Amino acid sequence: MMRHRITVRSRAIAALAALMLSGCVSLGGGEPPESLLTLTPTATAPTGSGSGARTGGEAGAGAIAVMTPEAPAKLDVLRVPVTVSATEIAYLKDAYWVDKPARLLRRLLGETLRTRTDALVIDTDDSPTEPEVKLRGTLLDMGYDAPSRSAVVRFEAIRTTAEGGAVSRRFEATESGIPAEASAVGPALNRAANRVAADVADWIAGES
Repeated sequence: MMRHRITVRSRAIAALAALMLSGCVSLGGGEPPESLLTLTPTATAPTGSGSGARTGGEAGAGAIAVMTPEAPAKLDVLRVPVTVSATEIAYLKDAYWVDKPARLLRRLLGETLRTRTDALVIDTDDSPTEPEVKLRGTLLDMGYDAPSRSAVVRFEAIRTTAEGGAVSRRFEATESGIPAEASAVGPALNRAANRVAADVADWIAGES
């Protein structure tokens, strides 16, 4: 009787482990996408260039930290959302990001800031110092608007300082006349995101 109980228990544990594994690993199913979308900066800091925080003051003076933006549920995925109507959202066929949009925008903002400011820009979670300025905010939209056939990027930026000051500003860029195809929407979103990143960098530089 005891051996039977142990056997049943062992089978139950094995079944539970298999169930947990099946939720993490795909054992077949849909084909992987042929290509993945990403955001590529139109301008990059030259090789060998560098910057540092100002010396002679508090640690982190002159440094800017770019935080990962918050994002609504529709953007917290690897798909490109399509606004069908005021109350309906779909996803663009065959369009997949290489990483979540908020993280892609963070890296784009960081690289753009490096090309437009002399500050030490930190766009990773591993910060060597407490920065003087932090750029955070919410990625409100990075997708396709079907009624207007437009690619839209909308970002609510918040600039905070070590002294406790905070100021916000909304940025938006639109690419119109874009067909609802991944091969067209991806590059359009990249252009729009670069315009937003440039405007944000100029704003941060002007406030500093």
